[in-house]
Amino acid sequence: MEKLAKQLGLRTDPTIFFVSAGLMLLFLLALVIAPDIIGDIFADGREWVVTNLGWFFIFGVSIWLMFLLWVALSRYGNIRLGGDDDRPAYGNISWFTMLFAGGIGTVLMFWGVAEPIFHFSTPPHGEIEPHSVEAAREAMGFSLYHLGLHTWTIFTLPGLAFAYFVYRYDLPVRVSSVFYPLIKQRIYGPIGKTIDIFAVLGTLFGVAVSIGLGTSQINAGLSELFGVSDGVTTKVIIIIVLTAVAVGSIVGGLDKGVKMLSNLNIGMATGLMVFVLLTGSTVFLLRGIIETLGIYISNIVPLAFWNDTLAQYTSEDGRWGWQGSWTVFYWAWTVTWSPFIGLFVARISKGRTIREFVLGVLFAPSLFTLVWFAIFGWSAMQIDGIGEIARAELGEQAGAMTAAVMESVPLAMFAFFEHFPAATLIQGLAVVIVAIFFATSSDSASLVIDLLCTGDTDPGPVHQRVFWGVSEGAVAAMLIVLAGDAGLEALQQVITVIGLPIFVMTFAMVFALLKGFFNEDMAVVRPKRAPSLDNF
Repeated sequence: MEKLAKQLGLRTDPTIFFVSAGLMLLFLLALVIAPDIIGDIFADGREWVVTNLGWFFIFGVSIWLMFLLWVALSRYGNIRLGGDDDRPAYGNISWFTMLFAGGIGTVLMFWGVAEPIFHFSTPPHGEIEPHSVEAAREAMGFSLYHLGLHTWTIFTLPGLAFAYFVYRYDLPVRVSSVFYPLIKQRIYGPIGKTIDIFAVLGTLFGVAVSIGLGTSQINAGLSELFGVSDGVTTKVIIIIVLTAVAVGSIVGGLDKGVKMLSNLNIGMATGLMVFVLLTGSTVFLLRGIIETLGIYISNIVPLAFWNDTLAQYTSEDGRWGWQGSWTVFYWAWTVTWSPFIGLFVARISKGRTIREFVLGVLFAPSLFTLVWFAIFGWSAMQIDGIGEIARAELGEQAGAMTAAVMESVPLAMFAFFEHFPAATLIQGLAVVIVAIFFATSSDSASLVIDLLCTGDTDPGPVHQRVFWGVSEGAVAAMLIVLAGDAGLEALQQVITVIGLPIFVMTFAMVFALLKGFFNEDMAVVRPKRAPSLDNF
């Protein structure tokens, strides 16, 4: 394999690169030959995971959040992720936009309207009346639980682990390096390479699912604007076109490509949010932002430990309950992104202290998410009609957003903008924003997958990174083909199964970090050199 790598002009670990690429190609081939069988396998796998281990996903992420807060507020928060003289390479604003745009920008565009309306029209707690004031409050609480601190916990934990072990112990830029305290030199052997291969494949599939969701939304927007057909063929064409854009950004590199796209995209998304605030019910929304913060604070602890235990008595599908289709899917999906976002955030965060890193990555994007959902969510529910009096006044217009979401989740955002000035222009802008989020996620993921294969802080040759960019698009296209009319349901099945081994690996990072922290000489707050690996 080393000879082949040289012939292809690659600078990578041949085993990790070729085994990961080979397994990916085998999966794509299996989808072509037997899509129904593969679909059934993932459907059965998802049912088993959700039924037997859904509690593990929910409990685990809450434990990670408490661990991170403890680390940030403890004496270990003073440890610098790097040497004594290292300082951040990126300013706070660029740092924030890069980690956010490479993170869940596409998700906010996809679910910003749809999720609050879903919970508003069909409350997770069945005893609450749909479309009521109580349902509106609950909808905001659940939406923020899914996309606030808990989501960024899943990114922050591996990001901290990567930054700590790579920059303080000078270990290879790979997921396996995080487990040095637990498996020591075996990170360089078959065990370590297996971990890295899982991380590469998990990242590929996690990004592919997001590309699939983003593509569905772009297709819905183009259909609304230009009457483009909404089907599998159109989605595959969109993936091909936007993968080409992402590849162009990959060639530009981190500073020229990802940084430029991230700053542009977060600016456009913020502008869109401000537009809704100013042209909608401004005073209502400003009040809603403050109230949403209170709703989130009061709900985060109960929801963090709610496992829908009594679903067998209250749900038609007692095996899963409500959380099987929502929370477990979210955590499984997000954790497949954790090697990608974690390593990406670690790479742009060298020189920051652990306290600065943890609090920044946890709270800055979560605050933006809260404001985003408060503006889009409350606006959508107001359009739909909150409470009997408002719905009576709206007459036939009541339930407009609920109908749009139930008809097509990807179309929800565009149906929402029909209630605002310059609807066509804003819908077009939304398509562009989703497309750029698509490109940012793809080129960031390609860079990170390449780093996972090379084990070096410097990216490999351009054609090597381009290969992973094209691979992400190919996997996404095949998942779209597999999903067919089932759409989101099929993507949920794939990602829930893929997410389980990545989730277990991420959980193990807690113990690796604890061992690393306990090895620190805290008598020196800012050591001039990293502690020795021999102490493990």
